[in-house]
Amino acid sequence: MKTLIVDAKGKLSVEEIEKPEYGPCQALVKMLSCGVCNGTDTKLIHGEFKNFDTYPAILGHEGVGRVVEVGEKVESLKIGDMVLLPFLEAKVKDYTPGWGAYSEFAIVGDAQAYIANGMGEGTPSWNESYLAQSVIKETDKVDAVGAAMIVTFREVLSAIRRFGFKSNESVLIIGAGPVGLCFTKFAKLLGMKTVITADVLEEKVQEALKMGADYAFNSSVCDLIKEVKELFPEGIDYVVDAVGINALINQAMELVKYNGKICCYGISAKPYAEIDWRKAPYNWTLQFVQWPSKKEEGEAHSQIMSWINQGVLNPLDFISDVFNFENITDAFSLIEERRQTTKKIVIQYE
Repeated sequence: MKTLIVDAKGKLSVEEIEKPEYGPCQALVKMLSCGVCNGTDTKLIHGEFKNFDTYPAILGHEGVGRVVEVGEKVESLKIGDMVLLPFLEAKVKDYTPGWGAYSEFAIVGDAQAYIANGMGEGTPSWNESYLAQSVIKETDKVDAVGAAMIVTFREVLSAIRRFGFKSNESVLIIGAGPVGLCFTKFAKLLGMKTVITADVLEEKVQEALKMGADYAFNSSVCDLIKEVKELFPEGIDYVVDAVGINALINQAMELVKYNGKICCYGISAKPYAEIDWRKAPYNWTLQFVQWPSKKEEGEAHSQIMSWINQGVLNPLDFISDVFNFENITDAFSLIEERRQTTKKIVIQYE
């Protein structure tokens, strides 16, 4: 099969490798689509992902596929099922999986079968990711391209639950990329009273308004602190860094209210920062969600699918470009160009 490889210098190439072998509690999946993660994928390419330094690596973690073969002990998967989060587990040749979903085939694990056969949590065969590998039902109102967005949806919703967002409170989201737009949309769906989103690009500001933001500011042409303070003189309940830039923590210090929370989502390229709290209130909380719990991500699935099936959440609203797998390197070139209209890019395989 073909797969996308990145070397230690950040060079991308499509290479031939063997199809993955699957165990008795696993299924072989033919890939249908995979979302491009502007955070994780690009950090892996640039060698900036925390605690990952094994190259060459096989990229991709926002995958959707269809089950084509099943192991003998599989209980809750069948041939033809569309599934989320297939990946590669084992090293192939000299290639280490950076989850490996930019491949023509991958595997999923049947968590129910693992547990039933004594290979659950705490055993060498167990992988927490099995808890997040969900089946898309035939009645679910989403196609394979849109389904790739569900991975990000579930990650963001599980982070929101960790951060403890509450209805009738206020939130400022800094960054209106795919993640920031998810925070914006979900904050309104969850009943937050005032949602403010900021970005440095006007087109992204306009997208935030479409997602339901009560206010959206272009911080490249206005004083964001002044604008927010005029609306909330005593500060905001939650300030979210949806970009992964450490300087935003210090900016948030001036905006968070007494006993409020600064919420940092994702892994920053620089794992350190000098924090200056002179302009912050005396009491506040700084919380990082660098990587979603796979169990919590799986638990977010039913809420996300309910929103999609009710028609209040449309995955296609968050997708700007779709590339065929043979043109996958062009997709990453587009990200490097930072084109203003780019939201989520999805790779499709057929």
